[in-house]
Amino acid sequence: MPAETGPEPSQTCAPRIGTGDDDRDAEESGTTRQKQFLPDEEAAVRALSYLKMTLLLAGVTLVSTFGSSFQYGYNVSVINSPAVFMKEFYNQTYLDRNGIPMESSFQTLLWSLTVSMFPLGGFFGSLMVGPLVNQCGRKGTLLINNIFSIVPAILMGTSMVAKTFEVIILSRIIVGICAGLSSNVVPMYLGEMSPRNLRGAVGVVPQLFITIGILIAQILGLTNILGNVEGWPVLLGLTGIPAVVELLLLPFFPESPRYLLIQKGNEEQARQALKRLRGWDDVDDEIEEMRREDQSEKLEGRLSVFNLFTFRALRWQLISIIIMMMGQQLSGVNAIFYYANNIFENAGVNENDVQYVTVGIGAVNVVMTCVAVFIIESLGRRLLLLAGFGICCVSCAVLTVALNLQATVSWMQYLSIACVIFYIIGHAIGASPIPFVMITEMFLQSSRPAAFMVGGSVHWICNFTVGLVFLYMEKGLGSYCFLVFCAICLATVIYIFFIVPETKGKTFMEINQSMAKRNKVEIQMDKENLNDFQPALETLKKNEEGYSVSGL
Repeated sequence: MPAETGPEPSQTCAPRIGTGDDDRDAEESGTTRQKQFLPDEEAAVRALSYLKMTLLLAGVTLVSTFGSSFQYGYNVSVINSPAVFMKEFYNQTYLDRNGIPMESSFQTLLWSLTVSMFPLGGFFGSLMVGPLVNQCGRKGTLLINNIFSIVPAILMGTSMVAKTFEVIILSRIIVGICAGLSSNVVPMYLGEMSPRNLRGAVGVVPQLFITIGILIAQILGLTNILGNVEGWPVLLGLTGIPAVVELLLLPFFPESPRYLLIQKGNEEQARQALKRLRGWDDVDDEIEEMRREDQSEKLEGRLSVFNLFTFRALRWQLISIIIMMMGQQLSGVNAIFYYANNIFENAGVNENDVQYVTVGIGAVNVVMTCVAVFIIESLGRRLLLLAGFGICCVSCAVLTVALNLQATVSWMQYLSIACVIFYIIGHAIGASPIPFVMITEMFLQSSRPAAFMVGGSVHWICNFTVGLVFLYMEKGLGSYCFLVFCAICLATVIYIFFIVPETKGKTFMEINQSMAKRNKVEIQMDKENLNDFQPALETLKKNEEGYSVSGL
């Protein structure tokens, strides 16, 4: 069988599924359709063109991830370093207003609200994903979302001058809405625009910029930069800069072609967007694939969240994203970051130097997520998920042992540091970036917004739960709390091993077909009764044979 040559022009109507008869059919029909076998050299050039990352696709990836995903990571970490100075500001403001110092319990409550309002806002933002992306489009939603960043950035940046801590708490929930929208819409937007051979790599880039945002917040939060009594308002206000950049640049990039064709019904705009994104005019195969998906959409209709939970044909896809999202957040990544300072101090790191070690851990997170971008298309999603959660599972188990023995065995404290580093590596290559990629790939256009609403809501609820419960777990269980995270990672690995399929290099409809047997859905092969679970056999056959078919 000749090598796959990438996207080729397709017929205006559905081609026949066959082998030797296709040439005779093309010649005997009263049309001008012709089949030409490409020379090996031309086929190689076309295959290379299919694999390349175009400048426009790279540009929209960088602009959307810097403008949106970066802010998620930045705001996760930005209040950690200046926490002492912000609490002092809360107390001083209260004293100036009331003439008496703030009670310790009330200050603890206010700070807890400051921290927890961010994931709560993220949950609310996830609930807004479906309505906004369906009405305003993917790009339009990201542009609107910048409001939820610029406004709180101004409020937080001027909070000290205005002598009000209430706006900080309010701003944290608003910027959480921004993060909730961006964490779902950016992967959806980029996943729908990327060719399938780059879809995984591009899908990991949002998580890469989340880790970059965390790292930049850690660096700027150093006490000799902005993590001090004068600099913390500026540190909080800087979150608006990426939003301004995105607001200025994103309008120059195209909307999702799938949204334009399937949801807006505008094939011409979808075709033009694809031509710009691919860097060539031959996009008929992708348009044909979208038409097939559009036909299935008309039969199935748009799915709401309620319909998604009751739709048998997507049962295991839905269960899978819920399990993966729960595993991602309940695996203890936030607890590891919280506990890291104690681990480093017990290992003999000077208290003043712990902040620099934390920055180093953030750098490891960035580097390993960057590695995931380059290996996801070669190793596949499933292997990275298994390896990532597996490394986290082993790291938590060994960390529990090391923390309990470090008082009696001197080198155990260094083993604890190694466990933290390996845990971050495992989470960075699989547990953090891959679940959002899988949501994009396991659902079609009609169900994808609802799926992101469910997955995003689970993500933020679990994030909020860990932040709320971990302090009590740590007090009650001590270092044994990491065994809970170990068990969750192990359960996630087992589920992925037995249930989650590999999606690398497959079209959206092929992935749904692979799940049809598990969902106990009959695969309809009749072209006139096309549904979500009919594979794109015509396109696959045509690509494998390596010919070009010109339309009428």
